[in-house]
Amino acid sequence: MSDVTRILGQIESGDPKAAEQLLPLVYDELRKLAAAKLAHEKPGQTLQATALVHEAYIRLVDTEKVQHWDSRGHFFAAAAEAMRRLLIHNAERKRALKHGGDRTRIDLSEIQPAIRPPEDDLLALSDALDELAESEPQTAELVKLRYFAGFTNKEAAEILGISARKADSLWAYAKVWLHERICR
Repeated sequence: MSDVTRILGQIESGDPKAAEQLLPLVYDELRKLAAAKLAHEKPGQTLQATALVHEAYIRLVDTEKVQHWDSRGHFFAAAAEAMRRLLIHNAERKRALKHGGDRTRIDLSEIQPAIRPPEDDLLALSDALDELAESEPQTAELVKLRYFAGFTNKEAAEILGISARKADSLWAYAKVWLHERICR
């Protein structure tokens, strides 16, 4: 049993000091995943990788709502989902009228024709991903791990407990399926 799995069990049992022990073990990997995801965002993104990791971590080890972690892989899958939800929430908040959602930020040094902001793409992806999860939950989990957490296909396959070949097949299917849904 890895240290991460042992500490996750302690958190599940309600040990408040266990959360303090977990962060140093997983922080670098979570930070790398967050940075990989944010690298795909539009320049000028106000959400930083550190803030994304901290917020996701707080939600994951919340002692008010006890979580049940089966393994290290389960924890990182939940982390990917938490980061996805935070990014979606941030995109929805930015799109809200009260936060200037009807306004587009323009860099005066690079005035170009208006284009659809990435938040719309992210929201469309999230909606399509939710639809995919209804019929193909394993495929949707693979997409979350690959796209939102930045795992390679091999790493995602290991977390999901499937072969790399199966993950390749699911990934190819997911790309086509999501493209069709998003571009309709």
